[in-house]
Amino acid sequence: MSNVDSSVVRAFGEEWSKFNHLDLDNPEMQTLFGQYFAIFPWHKLPPGAVGFDLGCGTGRWAYFVAKRVGYLHCIDASEAALSVARRNLRASSNCSFHHSTVDAIPLTDSSVDFGYSLGVLHHIPDTQRGIIQCVRKLKAGAPLLIYLYYAFDNRPVWFRMIWRLSDLLRRCISTLPFPVKSPLCDLLAAFVYWPLARSWKVLERFGVSVESLPLSAYRDRSFYVMRTDALDRFGTRLEKRFSRAQIQKMMKDAGLVNITFSNSPCWCAVGYRKR
Repeated sequence: MSNVDSSVVRAFGEEWSKFNHLDLDNPEMQTLFGQYFAIFPWHKLPPGAVGFDLGCGTGRWAYFVAKRVGYLHCIDASEAALSVARRNLRASSNCSFHHSTVDAIPLTDSSVDFGYSLGVLHHIPDTQRGIIQCVRKLKAGAPLLIYLYYAFDNRPVWFRMIWRLSDLLRRCISTLPFPVKSPLCDLLAAFVYWPLARSWKVLERFGVSVESLPLSAYRDRSFYVMRTDALDRFGTRLEKRFSRAQIQKMMKDAGLVNITFSNSPCWCAVGYRKR
């Protein structure tokens, strides 16, 4: 069975055509990149390292990675998204673009020095199988960085209850056509994300700890990022969430060792293909 959901691919093609990240070279994107790649072992990559970005989207992370490596394969199941990535990375001569799903990564097994997939593998039918497919492309000892939606396993019960209510809303909005759900998600960004995030920012200035509050991560984010993430969160029909223990087990079962998690409420992890 194909490990892809066509409705999800179409939704992300529409999303990245709207939020195309044409202005990638800005402090906010650099900060976000630094957070995702905080645990990535750049110092362990060989000179001229070759790797892949699975689910590259607009190329927002590839833009920064390409400057640090020898060659980068940008892979996405959406041709619309790849069109945006090609435009954003037109100055990066060390990038190639592949219209492909995780089941058909067009790279030879055991051929690349690193790989990463951020915010992608929780949107496919079989996440475990997707991780295995990524690991197969790595050389022995090569790192794989992944980011998966977390299951709020480090959050209190009241936080998880709020999420369950929001998930009911996602299940409704995500089934709507893009011209309807897109402005609805903009409204959520304007009347939920922005007010809460800015309120927590004010409280923080008075010495209140806000890290555990819903949407506190957006207190220093632009409205553009809020709109992007609102559509990403509420506009996608297939969404899976995993505990830290579940992610570690999937990575281990896929053949990764020395698994490390970032110091973050969201589970970003790196592991190395077993030698």
